Amino acid sequence: MCGRMHDNHCHDRPLQRCGCSGSRIERFIEPCLLLLLLEKPAHGYDLMERLKEFGFDGENQDPGVVYRNLRRLEDEGMVRSEWDTSGPGPARRLYEVTSEGKELLRAWVEVIRQNIATLKSFSERYDALGDLQ
Repeated sequence: MCGRMHDNHCHDRPLQRCGCSGSRIERFIEPCLLLLLLEKPAHGYDLMERLKEFGFDGENQDPGVVYRNLRRLEDEGMVRSEWDTSGPGPARRLYEVTSEGKELLRAWVEVIRQNIATLKSFSERYDALGDLQ
């Protein structure tokens, strides 16, 4: 049973019946955006397309979430943007990572690596129990 609070509602049913994964994928968008922008500066639409590589597609992808995160990261000095008027059509914001954003991404990578190790240990302990049926 999940029993945890997610998005202001409680899951008291087994995960397979819960209807959601119980994960906080929306929080994972921050390091994903930083990584994608470290690879190359990009517009919001390009970032939304590239976020699909990390599982942000369909129900998991809300353009508002992407742009709110970009705005917040910019307000915090992690990314900067400027208007790009080079292409056809209206001007678009071009985002890039700042040195502060690179430091934040390094911190995220450490946390992610620690979580991977913890999850691997959990999975191995579960597997060691053999067939539970």
